[in-house]
Amino acid sequence: MSPTNTPDASLRLVNAVLLPGFHGTEPPPWLLDAVDAGLAGVVYFAHNVPDPKTAAALSATLYARRADLIVASDEEGGDVTRLEAATGSSYPGNGALGEVDDTDVTERVARAIGHDLRAAGIGLNLAPDVDVNADPDNPVIGIRAFGSDAALVARHSAAYVTGLQSAGVAACAKHFPGHGDTAVDSHLRVPHLSADLDLLRRRDLLPFTAAIAAGSRCLMTGHIKALPFGDAPASLNPEATRLARQELGFTGAVVTDALDMGAVLADPGFGPACVQAVLGGADLLCLGNPASAEAAALSYATARDALLDALATGVLPADRLTDAGRRARELADWIVAARATPPPPKEDALPLAVARTALRVRGKVALGPAPYLIDLRQRVNHASGSRSPHLNRLLTEAMPGLTATGVPPEGPTATRADTALQGSADRPLVVVAREPHRDAAETALLRELIARRPDAVVVLTGWPHAVDALAANTVVTYGSGRVNAQAAVERLLGGTPHRRLSGTHPRGFTPGSGAAAPPAPRRKRDSAR
Repeated sequence: MSPTNTPDASLRLVNAVLLPGFHGTEPPPWLLDAVDAGLAGVVYFAHNVPDPKTAAALSATLYARRADLIVASDEEGGDVTRLEAATGSSYPGNGALGEVDDTDVTERVARAIGHDLRAAGIGLNLAPDVDVNADPDNPVIGIRAFGSDAALVARHSAAYVTGLQSAGVAACAKHFPGHGDTAVDSHLRVPHLSADLDLLRRRDLLPFTAAIAAGSRCLMTGHIKALPFGDAPASLNPEATRLARQELGFTGAVVTDALDMGAVLADPGFGPACVQAVLGGADLLCLGNPASAEAAALSYATARDALLDALATGVLPADRLTDAGRRARELADWIVAARATPPPPKEDALPLAVARTALRVRGKVALGPAPYLIDLRQRVNHASGSRSPHLNRLLTEAMPGLTATGVPPEGPTATRADTALQGSADRPLVVVAREPHRDAAETALLRELIARRPDAVVVLTGWPHAVDALAANTVVTYGSGRVNAQAAVERLLGGTPHRRLSGTHPRGFTPGSGAAAPPAPRRKRDSAR
C-alpha cells in the first residue's frame, strides 16, 4: 500500500475539506480527534458562542490544539448574527448600508465587525451576502441584501470585503450564482433561478465579480438550481464552479452553503450531497447546524464516511480532494498570517450613527405614554433563527406601561384584528411588521388595523415598499438588529433626526431633515427577466 493510499492518508484527505458544526461551548472528543487528523475547521453557531468571553475561550482551546484551524461563523450584521444572537446585532445589516449608500461607511462597518470576530478568534466570516434582491417576494434574502440594483450591490459588496479583510478576517461572498431572484427558501426546499446566462452576467454575477476583484478569499455556492447549469444545484454543480473560476477568475476557496438544508437534504441526501459537492468543485463543505450533540457527531461521521467510501471506490478522485485541500490550506495560511497582525481600532459610535441615518420616517411617529404594541411578525427567519424581538424589548424598557401582544395565527381578518386590539382603547398604537407584502393575510390584517386606527405608527423592519401605500405614519428601519431597533426607539420617543454621515444622499432625502421622502415602491429593476 503506497503512502497516499493508507487509511490515515485517506482520512486526512477527507478531513481537509470538512467544516462541521458541533454542539455546546466546549469541543467534544470526536471533534478534537478530527482536528488531530487534519480537519479543515469548524463553524460556530449561536449556541457555541453565547457571549464574547465564551467565544474567545472556545477559540483559544481549538487553536491550542492546532494553530492553523479555520474557525468560521455567520456574522452579517443586522438580522443575521451568531455572536449577538441573544441580544441582537449591534451592527446595521446590508439593507441599512445599501440605503445609506456610502461605500466608505460600509467598509468601516465591515471592519468593525471584523474587529469583533478577531476578538472572538473567528478567522472566516461567511459574509457578505452579495445577492441582488430582484424578487421582492424573496423569503430568505430580502433585507440581508444591499438592495435590488446590481450596481449598488456590487460596489457595497467590494467595500464590505475590503473592510472585513483589512481587519484580518477572511470574507466569503454568497450565495453564488445569486439567491436574490428566487421565491423559495433553500433552508426548506430547492429554489429555481430562471435567469439565462446573459441576465446572470448583467445582474446577479456583478456583485460576485466585484467581491472577487476586491480580493474575497472565499465564495459560497448556494443550493440553487440555475437555468444555465441544468438540474443540479449550484453547490453540487461543476458548471457553477467552472463559471466562477474560468469566467470570473476566482482562485480562492469555494465553500458550500450548509449541507443540512432542505434543498439538498431530501435529494440527493446528506452523504451523497457531500460527495457531489466535492466532485462539483467545492473545496470546503459546511456541514450545518446540529440540533444536538449526537446529531453533530453523526453529521460529521456521515460526511466523512461518504467521502471515504467514494474515494475508496474511485467515484471521488484523490486529485480532486488534494486540490480542494490545497485551497483550504491556502485560506488557513492567510488567516494565520492575518491573526499575527494588530487588529484595527474600533469605531464604537459608528453602528448607531449608521442605523440612525438609514431610518426612513414619515408622518407623526412620536408616541405618547403607555403605548400598545401589536407585533405581526409570525414567520421565523431561517437564516437568523429568530423573530428578532429587540424593538419590543427596547420599547418596553424605555416606556413603562407599554403592552405588547401578537395576533392569532389564523381566522377571519376582522376577528384577528378584534383580538389584537383588545385592551388598546385610546392608547398610542404601534404595529410592527417585517414583510407583509409576502402574505396576503398579513397585508389584510395590517390594512384592517390601520383602517380602525389611522393614527397607528407602523414600524417596518424590511423594505419600505411593503407599507408605502398602507400607512401614513411609518418608521422603516431596514433591518431587525438591536442597533436598528435602538435608532427606531429614539424616534418613537420623540427624538430629533440625526445628520447623515456624509455628503451623499439616498433617494428622496432632503439634506438636514434626517428623513427620506417616500420614494416610488421598490420593484424589480431589470426588465429583461
